[in-house]
Amino acid sequence: MPACYPIGEIVEITLVAPAIEINSVRKSFARGAAVLKRVDFSLQHGEMVALIGASGSGKSTLIRCIAGLLSIDGGHGGETPGCIRLFGIPMQEKGRISPSASKLRARVGVVFQQFNLVPRLSVLTNACLGLLGQIPRWRGTLSAFSRAEKLKAMRALARVGIAEHALKRGSQLSGGQQQRAAIARTLVQGADILIADEPIASLDPSSARRVMDILAQLNREDGITVLVSLHQVEYALAYCPRTIALRDGHIVYDGPSSALTTSFLSELYGAESEELFLPGLDDSTPELTNGRDAVHASQAAMGAATFAQTQ
Repeated sequence: MPACYPIGEIVEITLVAPAIEINSVRKSFARGAAVLKRVDFSLQHGEMVALIGASGSGKSTLIRCIAGLLSIDGGHGGETPGCIRLFGIPMQEKGRISPSASKLRARVGVVFQQFNLVPRLSVLTNACLGLLGQIPRWRGTLSAFSRAEKLKAMRALARVGIAEHALKRGSQLSGGQQQRAAIARTLVQGADILIADEPIASLDPSSARRVMDILAQLNREDGITVLVSLHQVEYALAYCPRTIALRDGHIVYDGPSSALTTSFLSELYGAESEELFLPGLDDSTPELTNGRDAVHASQAAMGAATFAQTQ
């Protein structure tokens, strides 16, 4: 277990500790059963990992806990207290959000299914909101962004392909465009980790692929660690070399996405597995075989890069 470092040393340890480390995390709500039940895993820097599971499996709760938006349960009854660390520094532990959380959040971008744009503000201003927490509060409240900050936001909007819509209100964009604006906001923020909670669940297939292409590009070109919650496994196969599968608050699989066949998921989820595939797909359909081929190619490229670095 890595040591906990002072917040001022985050930059120096980014390649030492895992980007995300989850240890014995449990979460229950006041009048309900436990939603997360001793969850353990870690993500290394630069990974792109899918988090899958049927409705109610705990995906959204886990993402909110990682981002420090929900507190995890403390240890009780002799149980080991859980801990969530980012870059080796606690985001929360023993049921409490860490004092370091506010500074850690500046390095973590969160994208939700609902987009969370301010409808009446321009797309450019919405992107600039990624700077909140890094500038004086009064400037953020008044949307008083400098020319350099606006140029940074414009570059982010250009990267996600919506620079021409910069002066439109957020409410004037389509769902896919709004999600791309939300991703641009994380670029302006300068996040090292991007966590996406079912970012394509409400999008049409073309918009969904565009959003996933952008996430994969940011992971590949910028080295941003990406954890993306997905309701359907086809996208995990096509974009993420590794998949973590949740069921009833437990991790039931953590390994190569290429192993996620319909028959294997049926063993893991039973009847719930039908939620995880688009209708009419089986192990021989192009969506699955092409997805597995893409994952194999990605894994081969990653392995070749690692080998080259050792020579």
